[in-house]
Amino acid sequence: MINLNIKYFVKNSLFILIFGLLISCSSNDGRPEYRERTLEAIYNNALYNLERGRFQQAAFEFDEVERQHPYSSWARRAMLMSAYTYYLQNKYDEAISSAQRFISLHPGNKHAVYAYYLIGQSYYERISDVARDQKITEMALESFIEIIRRYPDTDYARDAQMKVDLTMDHLAGKEMYIGRYYLKQSAFLAAINRFRSVVVDYKTTSHTPEALHRIVEAYISLGLMEEAKATASVLGYNFPNSHWYKDSYELVKSFP
Repeated sequence: MINLNIKYFVKNSLFILIFGLLISCSSNDGRPEYRERTLEAIYNNALYNLERGRFQQAAFEFDEVERQHPYSSWARRAMLMSAYTYYLQNKYDEAISSAQRFISLHPGNKHAVYAYYLIGQSYYERISDVARDQKITEMALESFIEIIRRYPDTDYARDAQMKVDLTMDHLAGKEMYIGRYYLKQSAFLAAINRFRSVVVDYKTTSHTPEALHRIVEAYISLGLMEEAKATASVLGYNFPNSHWYKDSYELVKSFP
């Protein structure tokens, strides 16, 4: 899925290969000390480090291209490569920052879609267990929806759609987790609200049949048999072969 890979930049940078590789001096944190160098030398050194898995040094050098030669076309490429290199190190905040800066400065660039994709991936790969806060999941979802909206006919949009589906399923899982907790605590109205959220906001996810069944359970616990039967009917109509419908049917049948 990554279009802006090393081979792309090497292919488009063949002319710089006539220059010798230049390994720069470094400060204590590994960042190159400022020393004026040609654009070709800095960029070539960045690629050299990247190809050898020295991601931190490569990121520093790509940043250096932008710092010393901010108005060159190579500065735009270096900014995006810097974001990618931070991403390879799992330094997601730095990757997002670099990608967002690229979008801000070059919104119409043909590679802006890749910057959007890097942002989405940097959120997506930090999605946590449903028991934890899901703010990162929501940000991943927003990022992928933005890709689909802006670049609907690209491979990135197709991959983003798949991740939207997975992310929506994860967010529905969070609602189910909270709803089950309320159900166990006999907080039936609070539980129903959570399960309804799944049915309404995440109806295309795999959690919808269980959510409807849990609503049936909650209504029965509240003594609201007509509401329980109506919900079971909705479950049976939409998911007739689901074991959740069979469970709901048996449950409702036991309370005439």
